[in-house]
Parts: sequence; structure tokens; C-alpha cells
Amino acid sequence: MEFKDYYQVLGVARDATPEAIKKAYRQLARKYHPDVSKEPDAANRMSEVNEAYAVLSDPERKAAYDAVGQGHQGGEHFTPPPGWDSGYEFSGQGFDPMDAGDFSEFFSQLFGHAGAQRRQTRRGAAAGRGEDRHARIELALQDAFTGGARQLTLQHPVLDAQGQVQMQRRVLEVNIPRGVKPGQYIRLAGQGGAGQPPGDLLLEVQFRPDPRFHLEGSTLVGTLPVAPWEAALGAVVPVTLPDGHTLKVRVPEGAQAGRRLTVRGRGLPSATPGDLELVVQVILPSGMDPRAKALYEQMARELTDFDARKVAAAEAERAEGAA
Repeated sequence: MEFKDYYQVLGVARDATPEAIKKAYRQLARKYHPDVSKEPDAANRMSEVNEAYAVLSDPERKAAYDAVGQGHQGGEHFTPPPGWDSGYEFSGQGFDPMDAGDFSEFFSQLFGHAGAQRRQTRRGAAAGRGEDRHARIELALQDAFTGGARQLTLQHPVLDAQGQVQMQRRVLEVNIPRGVKPGQYIRLAGQGGAGQPPGDLLLEVQFRPDPRFHLEGSTLVGTLPVAPWEAALGAVVPVTLPDGHTLKVRVPEGAQAGRRLTVRGRGLPSATPGDLELVVQVILPSGMDPRAKALYEQMARELTDFDARKVAAAEAERAEGAA
């Protein structure tokens, strides 16, 4: 998608004060409001101005935008990096994206989730009670298997005496429940906004990418690298799980690359544990190794009736019939 330079849209500097941002917005609103403007693209320009102001007038949103947008220019292709908003603590105040109308995909990708959470926290607030706050946190996949106490750092933007956004940090001791899933919330009672009683802090769990595994619901999915002879002849091979435990997995004779092997109950831990699914990945010895090259040449001479394309087509046909 296209990166939006909100400072350029409003014509203000990156260190502009809230008063300067508000003044620029009002001037542009008078110029482009469709009810009074003579400009041919007034409606589109007004939408851009509203979107820019919705971000830059909100200290929390502005701080997140400044962090993720650093080094990017307006109009260039942009994809938010995974987990970019992890560790940002948002309140339940401010602009509601439900009122955004036709705001851009860029706005929706960055702030749509936070907006939904803001609406949830506002609607759940009672008179005198501190507002609930929320943040996304990134955990290692291992944390879902072991659980336990973790130290997490959150940052929250505030305005200093000069009207500039500054980041404040706080460190929390959080008990991660064993078996926690992506998208699940950990509620820290009394850690939200000030009030009588204080609000709660809602931590939305996400997992950092793991080089070996990912979760599909409660199912732990990973690849199982095997040697050609292990796939052809069958074997028992070790698999190390995210919690560090090793189990033995039987590879059946004649296992083809892409086949899924299921180990019941060794997925995400819970009262009813998920399964472990391993996708067979056949790793060939390099033909640059003289020993392997000699064996490949022998197979080529002796297995002249083997047609890999025909075997693959037959496998695909069987899979289609089973579906």
C-alpha cells in the first residue's frame, strides 16, 4: 500500500506543536470543506486532511506513526513490519475510526485494531472507574508451552511542557498462562488508567515468528527434515519441541515430501492438548559431494523405469480423489 505523509498533508513540520497542527487543520478545512470549497477535488482533499489530523492530533497515534514511518516518504510502497505496534500502550480516549468514513487503507492497517480496542474500553467503563488500557505484546512460541513470569516493557506517549510527544516506559511482571493463544488477552487488574477503582490493562498476545513452528489454532505445525533413505526406508527421528523437550517421531516407509505426520496431544498444551503436525521435507545430499554423486549416478543407471513426474501426477490425482 502507499505510505501517507500526514505532516506533508497538513503542511506542518514534524516537531509542530498541537496548537500548530490544529491551526493548520482549521485552515485547510475552511479551504477544502465540500460545502464551501470551489476546488474540483475538495471532497478527496478534505478526507486526506481529516485523516492526517486524526493521527497527528492524537499523541498516542502520532507517536506510533512517527515510529513506524521513520525514513519513509509519502507515496512510496509501504508494508508495516510484523509486530510494529507491539509494546505500545493505548488508552480508550480519542478519535473513533468508526467515524473515519472513507479513510485510506494505510490508516486502517495501522490504527483500525487500536480503534476497535478503544471502543471496547470506552463502552466498558463505569462512572468514576479508571479507563481500561490495552497493548499488544510479542512472546516467543516457547512461552505458550512453558508459561510463567515474564518481564515486559511497555511505552506510552505523553505531552511534555512544550507540547511535544515523549515516550514513557514502564516495566511489568506478567504471568504468562501455559497454553495461551495468539489473539488471547491477559488482563492485569488495576494496571490501567487512574480512578476509583483503577482500570485494567489488557495485553493482547502475539507470537514472534518462529523458524521451525507455527500455530494453527491449538495445532503446532512444523517441518520435519529427513534424509532420502529415512523417507524411503522409514526411520525414527528426534524432534525438539518449543519447550525444549525432545520426542521420537516415526517416519513411515515410503514417506513423500509434503506428507503430514500427526502426533496426537503434542501441540499447544491445555486441558485438551492440540496435536503436532510435521510436514516431511526430504533433504538431498549435495551432488558436489563425490560420494553422493556416485550414488546418484548409480541410481540413474539402475532405476531407468522411475519417472518422478509420473509419480508426482499420480500422487496429486490420489489427493484430489480423496478430497
